[in-house]
Amino acid sequence: MGSLSIWHLVLLVILGLLIFGTKRLTGGAKDIGNAVKEFKKAMADDADAKKTDPVQPAVDTRPPPPVDVTRVERPPQPPRNDPQG
Repeated sequence: MGSLSIWHLVLLVILGLLIFGTKRLTGGAKDIGNAVKEFKKAMADDADAKKTDPVQPAVDTRPPPPVDVTRVERPPQPPRNDPQG
């Protein structure tokens, strides 16, 4: 019930030809073909550009400087308020 058979597709094609005509359908198919061709060309050009012109990374990839672990700096402590003092 929910699937399309070959006869459904044939009927849809015939209805499309009757409604739009062959000239508009072939023109639309030609436009879609040109769009696909341009898309493939742009993808190939983009791939070639990446191969020939590498872009510098936006993030600094150098390792961080070494940390001196022998000396630990502590923040200064506020003075104590002793009532005995």
